[in-house]
Amino acid sequence: MLKYTKPLTNNLRLISSLMIASLMASPLALAMETDDPLVTQLTVDKFEKRHSTNDKSAQPFAWEAEAWLGYDINKLVFKTEGERASGKTESAELQGLIRSAIAPYWNIQMGMRHDFNPEPSQNWAVIGLQGMAPYFIETDLNLFITNGKQTNLRLSAEYEAMITQQLVLSPSAEINLYGKNDEVRGIGSGISSMEFGVRLAYEIRREFAPYIGINWEQTFGKTADYARHEGESTNDIQLVAGVRFWF
Repeated sequence: MLKYTKPLTNNLRLISSLMIASLMASPLALAMETDDPLVTQLTVDKFEKRHSTNDKSAQPFAWEAEAWLGYDINKLVFKTEGERASGKTESAELQGLIRSAIAPYWNIQMGMRHDFNPEPSQNWAVIGLQGMAPYFIETDLNLFITNGKQTNLRLSAEYEAMITQQLVLSPSAEINLYGKNDEVRGIGSGISSMEFGVRLAYEIRREFAPYIGINWEQTFGKTADYARHEGESTNDIQLVAGVRFWF
């Protein structure tokens, strides 16, 4: 596992201490004056089985979830996402973040990300923006940095269109860019991968909705070259079925 150099570690510890102090102290004082209770929530956006149209034997399972606790202004957030196929975890990550509101629809977030897969595992520092872009597009823009001087810029966006009071159509997209090649993990510099999906959910309850949809994945540049070298496809169209829920 990669380890941070001492200067970066010290800076991250200082930032974490300041953010945690802000999370715990300021809202507590505010709560005494303005009724700002501690609130928690778990949201599982994706919990789905995928059927690849390129490889009939491949039926990966994918997940994406977020849990948070905090107040109106500051929150402690945990995020995870990943994918398993053929009994093997192909990708899995966990993020721990401090999220603070800076505008009515926008938050700044800072923290750490740990990649369990693909191996070897590695750690990243995280800084980013999360919020609601114009036209009610949920947006997540993050910059990840390792002590190995690798960088990863990730942009995710999702929109929910209410077709009826219970039917919800949700197009989503994600794009990843990297600062340099990483042959060990099969990652190339520049635009590395893009994912686009459309899911149709039926809200049995507001908190619980099974869905079906289609998902498209594409790799580019050196990342695609690494995939070809391993005998893997550079693009895939998948039929998906799953459930999303929150409480």
